[in-house]
Amino acid sequence: MKAIYKRELGAYFHSMIGSVCVAFMLAAVGLYFMVYNMFQGAPGFATALSSAIFLFIIVIPLLTMRSVAEDRKNKTDQLLLTAPVSVTSVVLGKFFAMVTVFAVPCVLYCFCPLIMKLASGSEGIVYFKSDYATILAFLLLGCLYISIGLLISALTESQIIAAVATAGVLVLLYLWDGILNFLPTAAGGNLIGMIIVVLLIALLLYSLTSSFVISGVVGAAGIVALVVCYIVNSELFASLLPNVLGAFSLTTVLTNFATDYIFDAGGLVLYLSLTFLMLFLTVQMIQRRRWN
Repeated sequence: MKAIYKRELGAYFHSMIGSVCVAFMLAAVGLYFMVYNMFQGAPGFATALSSAIFLFIIVIPLLTMRSVAEDRKNKTDQLLLTAPVSVTSVVLGKFFAMVTVFAVPCVLYCFCPLIMKLASGSEGIVYFKSDYATILAFLLLGCLYISIGLLISALTESQIIAAVATAGVLVLLYLWDGILNFLPTAAGGNLIGMIIVVLLIALLLYSLTSSFVISGVVGAAGIVALVVCYIVNSELFASLLPNVLGAFSLTTVLTNFATDYIFDAGGLVLYLSLTFLMLFLTVQMIQRRRWN
């Protein structure tokens, strides 16, 4: 894994992608920092950082588009898959290289609260705990988005398709809370929505296992269970779909840190859990292609 990590990290800075991403993140957040904190006097750097969340939609696709797709296109993935290292080591090496690039500006962000304290003097108010907790949440959210981009890159040979698909998913997650407001609240509509979710899960299982039996059994069992529950007590399905999908509102966790001054430990666990899930799915996709 160490060799893969060094190779990938060097490739990012030799191709200037890493330097461009770091410079862009520093410039964008620095602009918000100057406007909100230095000019308008806002006491929390977390305000500037949470306002720059759109950075993920631009930076993450640039970082992840070449991670696996380039190897597949150039057929160099065959060298990696036949090397004396596990697929997990290959995936983790690529993942940690991208996280390192993303973490560089996050480390530099840690100086912003200190600059605010020096500029405001001994009587100035700076929310150090909230600011540094928000930086941590920002970093972990970036790790999650990187793992999503890595998975999408493993599904295609085209870097352009990987970048566009990753950007599309991140835009969807960015607008997640607004989309939930348009979901039906009636029990019948939520039943249909939950059935669609079960079918998508079955489709994902089929893409990983290529087994109609496993995916079919899971899909059928899920649909039957939903229909039975609906017949027994349909009131349980009122607003069920928005409530279930609302638990995966990723930007809400960052908002809890930045504006509500709440240390959302459960949100951090959600970030880490979903990151591990995306990495696991990436390993399974590459492992499946390896044996095929």
